[in-house]
Amino acid sequence: MNILPDFRTLRPASLNEAVAALAVDGAEPIAGGTDLLPNLRRGLGRPQVLVDLTALPGFAGIAVAADGTLRIGAGATLEALAEDARIIAGWPALARAAVLVAGPSHRAAATLGGNLCQDTRCVFYNQSEWWRSGNGYCLKHDGDKCHVVVKSDRCYATYHGDVAPALMVLGAEAEIVGPKGKRSVALAALFRESGADHLTLDKGEVLAAVVVPPAAGWRAAYTKVRIRDAIDFPLAGVAVALKRDGDTIAGLRVAITGTNSAPLAVPVEALVGGAWDEAAAATLVQAVRKTSNVLKTTLAGVKYRRRVLLAVGRRLVDDLWSGR
Repeated sequence: MNILPDFRTLRPASLNEAVAALAVDGAEPIAGGTDLLPNLRRGLGRPQVLVDLTALPGFAGIAVAADGTLRIGAGATLEALAEDARIIAGWPALARAAVLVAGPSHRAAATLGGNLCQDTRCVFYNQSEWWRSGNGYCLKHDGDKCHVVVKSDRCYATYHGDVAPALMVLGAEAEIVGPKGKRSVALAALFRESGADHLTLDKGEVLAAVVVPPAAGWRAAYTKVRIRDAIDFPLAGVAVALKRDGDTIAGLRVAITGTNSAPLAVPVEALVGGAWDEAAAATLVQAVRKTSNVLKTTLAGVKYRRRVLLAVGRRLVDDLWSGR
């Protein structure tokens, strides 16, 4: 680990002040810092200014409206999400995804916004400065090639967030505030499939909150596979939301993480209206396989990560279908 680089810290008292501060070149947002600070200690980034968002009014609030809509401020900690009785009762998949992130001390500091906007990761990127320099750096930081796909013109670092896929299948939207005002987008639209440029936030924009509609007959779950059953990022993660009408799939949403440069929705519309049987399971597995792009971005083998991704995807639907 390196000594932290020199930088100034600003602590704006309003979203407008935060937006103005982040619009300046060399400025980066910080809240819990559990992702950013370890990267800076490895020499991954040289911000001139860190904009501390923790003093923004209502930034950590969690509220349920009269119509049952859940609104979570981006500054709410993962610990708060995992322990909030309203979230556990109404959106248990979200609480489960939050409690599966890292360890208790991380969750006490890490925020929802930071978890959603976390940096992508790669075995060629998340290394010490001397290790990366010995390999000629990489396309994501200071280099001119991707060591994962050598002839590629883009970075294949992988997104490993747990909370994003759960929110995606729950139909969540992101509230974004920036120099041009406020906008709301489907949570999936917060990301793009590019390891070095995986967020769609424009200069000066801040992820302010996430809005989740009422469950309304949907049942959802999230699970992940990791080497250690604590702390580790997902080598593969799957979220599923299912609505059942008798023996018919009335609604189905699937999202994956840990395999691509962004959390991705799996196209499963063809299964809606049919039964959940062996043929449907085979269709689901093929859809997950085609959506995922498992490459050598972690120390775990590619074949293992792909196989467990497919297996846990089917198992989640099995469990939700049978009411487990």
